[in-house]
Amino acid sequence: MADLESLFAKRIQGSQSSIVRDLLQYSKMPNIVSLAGGIPAADMFDMDGINAALNEVIASGEVNAYQYSTTDGEPVLQSEIVKLISDRGIAAKNSEIIVTSGSQQGLDLIARTFLDEGDTILVERPTYLAAIQGFKMTGANVEDIEGGADGLNVDALEARLEKGKIKALYIVPTFANPTGSTLSQEKRQRILELAVKHNFVIFEDDPYGEIRFTDSLAKPIYSLAKTENEKEHIVYLSSFSKVLVPGLRLGFIVTSERIRNKIVICKQSVDLHTPVLSQLIVANYLKSGRLQPRIKEISKTYQARCQMLMDSLRKHLGDKISFAEPTGGMFLWARLPKGMSATKLLKHAIDAEVVFVPGAAFYVGTPEDDTLRLSFATVDEKLAEEAGRRLAIALENYEA
Repeated sequence: MADLESLFAKRIQGSQSSIVRDLLQYSKMPNIVSLAGGIPAADMFDMDGINAALNEVIASGEVNAYQYSTTDGEPVLQSEIVKLISDRGIAAKNSEIIVTSGSQQGLDLIARTFLDEGDTILVERPTYLAAIQGFKMTGANVEDIEGGADGLNVDALEARLEKGKIKALYIVPTFANPTGSTLSQEKRQRILELAVKHNFVIFEDDPYGEIRFTDSLAKPIYSLAKTENEKEHIVYLSSFSKVLVPGLRLGFIVTSERIRNKIVICKQSVDLHTPVLSQLIVANYLKSGRLQPRIKEISKTYQARCQMLMDSLRKHLGDKISFAEPTGGMFLWARLPKGMSATKLLKHAIDAEVVFVPGAAFYVGTPEDDTLRLSFATVDEKLAEEAGRRLAIALENYEA
């Protein structure tokens, strides 16, 4: 028999599928209450607005909607993105925007653009699993820096920088996945200053920042970059998946023109360009003015669902689970009593017909296996009650 394993590239040998993607199958099963996937609620999709935007493309007879196009994106969508991010405090030009096939592609592109084998990239502990996977694919060394309820420990970051050079820092500063934490403006400013001082690039991932439960707006780190030199130390990524629909696979990158030009070269070798039809649909939708009211509705609904899940967990599990109350996003980061394993609990949870993601999946170094991530976005009142009840059954069976 051929030694097939030796034929695979080193970057794929020994790699494993994402547990989040593996657990996605349970979201399709009607008998399962899924708290696992970071899936936006389908009942919040603005189908009327999206269909109207699609029909507008069709009615225009625009044949270029089905043609090859430029790698960096359709100018009409770039212009709408410029308007969109201005509300986030970011001043940008079309020439600083790259439209991507989802923000996951954005992560892949910046990893390809900046990371060589042996380079070091720092991530928060814990952090987004798929980012860890992508960075490791480049052969880079992925190290973690302590995080907490208020985000990355910037003192720990500074101490690590004094020990040796890094190439990049990856961070989800607002309503982080998986912890839901948000960095203060003071910490954001310090991180930018450290990037300039120590000459590394910040990969700022912002898929959830608009989904907030309070009026407090945390401005992106990128918005703090006032000079060209500061801009050349940060790449901002965002997505339409969580606030519009994920199926159109649209995200975007904002960065300096010098960095942008390098990323565009990378994208040329990956997919030539993001589908034009998807870009035109989203451009028309943004022009309609429906997005901001929709985001307010999503935020209001998710806040209610978050509260219902927390109430259910307190009712059914009591002091057997603890968590910080998020102020936005899609996730509840929870912890079991010391010594318990969320990975082992998952097996009992599946038997009880409820699933979650064990927190161990989000760590680079030694995992904290008593943690778990619960997504509340798709959980209505009935499902929230069932989730708590079934998790309690799983815990009883675990302890038996």
